[in-house]
Amino acid sequence: MTRRVVVTGLGVATALGCEVGELWDKLCAGKSGVGNIRRFDVANFKVRFGGEITHFNLADHLDLKEKEIKRLDRFAQFSLAAADKAIRQSGMDFTQGDPYRYGVLVGSGVGGLNEIEMQHSTLYDRGPIRVSPFLIPKMMVNAGSGNISVYWQLRGPNSAVATACASATNAIGDAFKLIQNDMADVMVTGGSEAAVTPMGVSGFARMHALSTRNDAPHQASRPFDRDRDGFVISEGAGMVVIEELEHARARGATILAEVLGYGMSADGTHITAPDPEGRGAARAMLGALRDARLEPDRIDYINAHGTSTPLGDKAETVAIKTVFGESAKKLAVSSTKSHLGHLLGASGGVEFVISTLALQHQVAPPTINLENPDPECDLDYVPNEPRPMTVRNVMSNSFGFGGHNACLVLGHLAD
Repeated sequence: MTRRVVVTGLGVATALGCEVGELWDKLCAGKSGVGNIRRFDVANFKVRFGGEITHFNLADHLDLKEKEIKRLDRFAQFSLAAADKAIRQSGMDFTQGDPYRYGVLVGSGVGGLNEIEMQHSTLYDRGPIRVSPFLIPKMMVNAGSGNISVYWQLRGPNSAVATACASATNAIGDAFKLIQNDMADVMVTGGSEAAVTPMGVSGFARMHALSTRNDAPHQASRPFDRDRDGFVISEGAGMVVIEELEHARARGATILAEVLGYGMSADGTHITAPDPEGRGAARAMLGALRDARLEPDRIDYINAHGTSTPLGDKAETVAIKTVFGESAKKLAVSSTKSHLGHLLGASGGVEFVISTLALQHQVAPPTINLENPDPECDLDYVPNEPRPMTVRNVMSNSFGFGGHNACLVLGHLAD
């Protein structure tokens, strides 16, 4: 019999706060974390806003010295801060038990982009001898996983996932399978990203992926709205502790939700555009339902990928209709990227946290800025106000450049 896996800890670092309760309250109040970019001069940029985490200092979260923090890129710092919140909530004491049964799996789309940009400038301005010896350990995509492993001395499975904007959901799904298959008892998992940098913003802007509403940043991310014009780049991390059910029960942990299913697929059609018929997305959703042994009508709420791009929101709508058929219009579907922007490889981690909170609170968080519904996006997107409702099971969707599709299903723990 396959081992059951439960969620026991949640942690975030977002533009709406670095406490899970604060994030949830602001989502339900319809707040936006998007604003003008302040960390670098954007005067000559086509896009001048994003979802930045302001006043972030890792020393406020972990007992690390300044010189140790300087050896971590911003994305790794976010992963450590969010992991600390999740581990504290879980009550896990990693000094007890077998450290080879405790693992880490963190996703990121691009890793240490900020460090790459700074050291590239140093190389050409001051020569190769001035390039930092910490460039490589700061930029590598597995720096989030590696540093969490080192800090808490977790010696079990340790890996990283880079599947663009599906990274965190793939990471959590892969960690789920490791526990199911008895390769670990506890996994710290999720995603982290810090791509609100000059290169990150200009690169996505040049490919016309970003909204250009510089005069109204808070209203720029508007998934499923007729007037959407692209996504809003954002940063942060969403980390969780998941563990084998009997392991959690034996130590008296509070169980927040059960991970029920995981599905993934590829579009195989285009490196950046989604399959317009949503075939790959639909296959990933069907795979997650099959893995969870649930019929479609057992899902009450979907936390959509919903990035606010003209093509992506339509394709996801088509995919949901394909999978859920007649029950599609009974679903509550919302995109919390309308509040936070798009955290790229970290988005699935934060949205997994939000999906767990939706189960706990029995509330579907809203899609804000949905003022003029797109006729081709005709599902119930919970516009602008949170909705108290019965939430038995939740699906969380993530789709990434490269045609990567990943979906997770969560539910209440049932004996």
